[in-house]
Amino acid sequence: MARYAYVNGRYVPHGEGAVHIEDRGFQFADGVYEVIPIINDRMVDAGAHLDRLDRSLSELGISWPTNRRVFELVMAELIARNRVSEGLIYMQITRGVAPRDHKFPKGVPASIVMTTKRVPFLSQKKLSDGVKVITIPDIRWTRCDIKTISLLPNCMGKTAAAEAGAYEAWQVDREGLVTEGTSSNAWIVTADDKLLTRPASEDILRGVTRQTLMRIAEEEGLSYTEQAFSVEEAKTAREAFVSSATSFITPVVQIDDVQIGDGKPGPLSHRLQNWYLDYCAGQKQLA
Repeated sequence: MARYAYVNGRYVPHGEGAVHIEDRGFQFADGVYEVIPIINDRMVDAGAHLDRLDRSLSELGISWPTNRRVFELVMAELIARNRVSEGLIYMQITRGVAPRDHKFPKGVPASIVMTTKRVPFLSQKKLSDGVKVITIPDIRWTRCDIKTISLLPNCMGKTAAAEAGAYEAWQVDREGLVTEGTSSNAWIVTADDKLLTRPASEDILRGVTRQTLMRIAEEEGLSYTEQAFSVEEAKTAREAFVSSATSFITPVVQIDDVQIGDGKPGPLSHRLQNWYLDYCAGQKQLA
């Protein structure tokens, strides 16, 4: 079956999609992106993801390439053309094409690229078995709250994790506190049963899945605290897990060379994961 991409107003065969060599995303990483999971033929938290995309664009002074309603129609059409019932849609907006100059150009229309990918999310073993993470220094810039396409430090961290036989790398600030993963938010359940995740600030990305998980916890009567935690606290935690649009709720059973709990996904992680997967499948509604 043919696979299509959407590039600057046109649906094109995926292998033929291309941008200009002076697109500022290509030359300066001057752009932002979003990824939305698709489960049971529906986009999960699409509104919240587009709200965050709008915020990222605003923070960098990039204009929408089209109005939001048209943008949503393009997303739906691309998913339909590619017949994706389980997977993801990726969208990227850059400042556009202009002669190479560090200064932002004026009057240049933004560039847009959308692609989809089929991913068997619900059958991935990481959800049931848990994963290993490693810890690395956080070397990113100071505006991690903007979802930019400038991801080289994240790529370096993810590669280091893979080379260590791990799924993810938890980044650590100069005070020894965990910020977040290279592509996920970090959570722990302390020895005294406190559910912790780092406060939303310019240090981390405001994860959409993170926010939905907080809403689920509240509706289920679970308390959580937005509080930074150290590597040592993480390694002595009862449970740990990561959250993201493509990781869902993935238990962490090892940090560096330290086993977490009994080395198996913990009961709270398991419950939160089940509630979230029900939500993704449309079987759980939130107020």
